Amino acid sequence: MSYKVLFGSYTKAESKGLYSASLSDEGKLNNLKNVAEIGSPTYFAVSKAGLLYAVDKQGGKGGISVWDTSKDPFQKTDEQIADGSSPAYVFVDERRQLVITGNYHKGLVSVFKIDGQKLIPTDDFQNEGQGPRPEQESSHVHFTALTPDDRLVVVDLGTDELLTFKLSDDGKLSDLIRFETEKGYGPRHIRFSRDGKHAFLLGELSSQLSVLDYADGKFSLVSTVSTIPADWTQHNGAAAIRLSNDYRFIYTSNRGYNSIAVFAVSKDTESVKLIQEISTEGDFPRDFNLTADGKYLLVVNQNTNNASSYAIDNASGKLTLVEKDIYVPESVRVYFEK
Repeated sequence: MSYKVLFGSYTKAESKGLYSASLSDEGKLNNLKNVAEIGSPTYFAVSKAGLLYAVDKQGGKGGISVWDTSKDPFQKTDEQIADGSSPAYVFVDERRQLVITGNYHKGLVSVFKIDGQKLIPTDDFQNEGQGPRPEQESSHVHFTALTPDDRLVVVDLGTDELLTFKLSDDGKLSDLIRFETEKGYGPRHIRFSRDGKHAFLLGELSSQLSVLDYADGKFSLVSTVSTIPADWTQHNGAAAIRLSNDYRFIYTSNRGYNSIAVFAVSKDTESVKLIQEISTEGDFPRDFNLTADGKYLLVVNQNTNNASSYAIDNASGKLTLVEKDIYVPESVRVYFEK
């Protein structure tokens, strides 16, 4: 058995865009090839229909483009491009057949309706505000996802906020609820517990992982831990967060300390405990992912153009290095095809 993986990347130097590869049953990566030439596809999402929605940078313009993954190489079917920077995040709502993007530089949430292999814009939300840190001079929308009760949650690093909306079937946003984190927390990504009563929020600027209570669009803070050692004084930015299949363990990446932090979730889901820090064997690991069967974790290091793979101990949640120094250019997004 092997796992098919897709990589998104910057295209500032060696990369040509989107790449595919295979991860063997022994956890080793091979057959890397470019499957779509796109300008800095730093994030993408794949629908059940096999369409890939990628961040796309075209000179002084940015947006998303739509690609048919059944073609080799992938074939572009549509694009939604505007003046200014491209989004940081793309998400597919399968039930409503919507695509939602979060634009870090613009502080903008955009909603599109899926129409075959094309997209139709349906709504936008422009957030305003700022935080106390230099990186928080304005709104920076970094992540969007569905809540357990089918609302849209938006994570804004610049304003230290979680924004929760009702989302209609035709792609309209309404009934905004705001939750403010501690000032300077710099929230980046969020995941939810199996029962939907808790959320796990990762702070990029604070290098912290927080447990939140969640109900009816509202969040409240329960507990917080650090993702890095107390004696680490150099720069660090927490990046991605993933949960194990059984929801017992949380994995986060640290850019600067260059590690994967592994946390055990308490039985009541009220707290998490750091149980391992393991090197990513490279510099600036922005993203990583787990295979669908929970057997392996694959991480990419943006600045050193390399990936590392790890075997996951399903009993303890801990990682063991399998392979390092695997060439993947400028990669910042890891996706295992389902």
